Amino acid sequence: MTAPFAPQSAVTVRVFSQRLSATPRGARLGRHLAVNQLHSWGIPHGTDVSDAVASIVAELAANAVTHGRVPGRDFELRLSIAAGSVRVEVTDSRSGPPFPLTGPGGVRPTHPLDEHGRGLLLVAALADRWEILGREPSPGKTVRAEVDLPGWFPPDPSLPRTAEAGQ
Repeated sequence: MTAPFAPQSAVTVRVFSQRLSATPRGARLGRHLAVNQLHSWGIPHGTDVSDAVASIVAELAANAVTHGRVPGRDFELRLSIAAGSVRVEVTDSRSGPPFPLTGPGGVRPTHPLDEHGRGLLLVAALADRWEILGREPSPGKTVRAEVDLPGWFPPDPSLPRTAEAGQ
């Protein structure tokens, strides 16, 4: 006779994925889609997590459009939420890191008067974890960042959403 399984809490995994044109308009749309998707998942606009993810998506999408663009190729935005964090992944079609790997944490140091080069410093500051992954099949890369959701639990989908109904 075997012991019964201990009850386990359900893990809700939510995923959003969208291919976007590698243009400034596509990058802006990616940020708007990310914020709206988080809101639909129960992470309201204007919260620390929503603002952090919006900034991370804006930076990674802008990098994909500016540095990772290959003519005729899109980039992909993917959001997922599970196990207490929001994961942001932006995949573009150009291989290689988006910056020289010379500074602490792999981020290139910038001069105070430089007009560019601080975006990944922002990602590093806002994300709890981030990394660059090569894409198989090549060419391409994915930049992944995660923002923790301390004390956040996904809403139970079986319960009515009274807050949105104005009650």
